[in-house]
Amino acid sequence: MAHTLTESTLHGLPVLRIETPLCTAALSLHGGQLLSFVPAGAGEVLWVSPLATGAPAAIRGGVPVCWPYFGRENQPSNVPQHGFARNTRWTLEAPREDADGNLHLGLSLPGHPGTPLRLRQILILGTGLQQALTTHNPSERTLSLTQALHSYFAVGDARQVHIEGLDGLDYDDKYSGQTLTQRGHWHLSDPRDPGRSDRIYHAAGGHYVLHDPVLDRRLRITTTGSHAVVVWNPGQAGAQGMADVPDAHWPAFVCVEAANAARDVVRLAPGASHTLAQAVEVLPAA
Repeated sequence: MAHTLTESTLHGLPVLRIETPLCTAALSLHGGQLLSFVPAGAGEVLWVSPLATGAPAAIRGGVPVCWPYFGRENQPSNVPQHGFARNTRWTLEAPREDADGNLHLGLSLPGHPGTPLRLRQILILGTGLQQALTTHNPSERTLSLTQALHSYFAVGDARQVHIEGLDGLDYDDKYSGQTLTQRGHWHLSDPRDPGRSDRIYHAAGGHYVLHDPVLDRRLRITTTGSHAVVVWNPGQAGAQGMADVPDAHWPAFVCVEAANAARDVVRLAPGASHTLAQAVEVLPAA
């Protein structure tokens, strides 16, 4: 086999270290959470807080799986933020390689008394990253869910990043409570609320490019199975209130989250399934 999986640590967190000729990666079974992805010849794609804690807490960084609800949407106030998938140990299936050298990893979430829905995740690791969440409804009634792949993308300086693919979209500003319209590229210096961002964009097209002039690269992000995307960075003041984000580290990431959230609710009939997916490619600066 051309790949290896070994037990290791990342910032003190237990992980499976994955090595292939095309990339390296790190995966936490707690949360079923990808914590590192480095294509051969490129830099780290994901950010993980050096202060992140592991089980039983959720891990700050990488790609947390928010499921079966996003935030606490349509839920009681006492439930865990973003659901229980990111606080549960997942089961890893036997990996396989395809003819192109990509490594396929399947993970399943154990059943939970909080929902009859079942969840499986597929990771395809190669020169790019592909990730998919498939939810199945084995019950005899229609059920609803919201969810997200809460990706923390590593950037050289969030204050210099801009994101294409959002111009003209309406978004819910979670800070102001308003619904506004994006004008031009997303950037943290937006005069309507400079220095921070917590936005759920509606009727999103699923094609975004994160331009990073400091790291001299672009991340092309393609999503399917959703009509919403979340763009989040807490800014300096917000990070100061977060115990697991060092004060100086808030400019080191921008979250671009493939999501079914807010207006974009998935309703699954009995026996039906739904897949939310993203693909991430690292490209040179334009």
